[in-house]
Amino acid sequence: MLTAVMLQSVQAAPEPISFTVQSQYETALKEDTITVVSTGEKFVTDAKGHVTVNATKDDFIQLSKENYDTAAISLQTIDRNNVLKVKKDFSWVDLVTPMFYIVNGGLWLIMFIIFAETGLFAGFFLPGDSLLFVAGIYNAELVESVFPFIHNEYVQLIVLWLLISVAGIIGNSVGYWFGRKVGPAMYSWKDNIVFKQHYLHEAQEFYKKHGGGAIVFARFLPIVRTFAPIVAGIVHMEKRKFMYYNVLGSFMWVLSMLVAGHFLQKWIYAQFNFDLKEHLEIIVIGIILVTTAPVFIKLFFSKKKKQ
Repeated sequence: MLTAVMLQSVQAAPEPISFTVQSQYETALKEDTITVVSTGEKFVTDAKGHVTVNATKDDFIQLSKENYDTAAISLQTIDRNNVLKVKKDFSWVDLVTPMFYIVNGGLWLIMFIIFAETGLFAGFFLPGDSLLFVAGIYNAELVESVFPFIHNEYVQLIVLWLLISVAGIIGNSVGYWFGRKVGPAMYSWKDNIVFKQHYLHEAQEFYKKHGGGAIVFARFLPIVRTFAPIVAGIVHMEKRKFMYYNVLGSFMWVLSMLVAGHFLQKWIYAQFNFDLKEHLEIIVIGIILVTTAPVFIKLFFSKKKKQ
């Protein structure tokens, strides 16, 4: 009996346990305080979310971080990659975070977002470019969740490319149809904070100058790609011509973003042992800055010319 008690006490003795703390969106919780419930001992995660605590596998830890679940979390939930997931509460900022859509809806939600960004008038705030870039990084998880029998990375990329491109084509088509239906009425609308009559006339001149290429180029510009098909419908771009450039633009845009995300992640990790998955927030900010820069430059110089 004494031996059994001694054995049990040995098994229950705390030992160093190392793991990484992440939210469900795979964002590392950097330099945050973790408390071991049984002992009250506190530990701090490093700049990558790594931490080593003195505990047993049966112990629980707690976080006091704002906007995160503060309930006790069992160390038994540490996965095979030594990651402990902590639930983050919803905030409106999540709507411009690609991982929010990947975790909560996967491939089908990504397709809807790409559709909505061009098919729904209010979809301009959605993270199209960064979402596709991150989808290229997580192509295996996204495709295998729907098609578990597909394991080849190139086939997975092709499946993503085709399905998401179709969603983008349908979205642009809905925007074009909306533009054709409300276009004539819009010429009688009065100017307000959002709408200006000269936008229509400038758009018409833009399409006369650039033709179908405007539909292709717009795919690569946030906000612009939301309104481009609507304006194309308003100015009555020929349907067959619109559909040709709609299909071409969608396939080019989706392919470039998916390939960039997938192969850039592989190359950087192989060359520099740097995992882009650990720095998604920086990537998203970078993509937003790069893709919106031409829009703001154009607006700045056009205003300067008018002055």
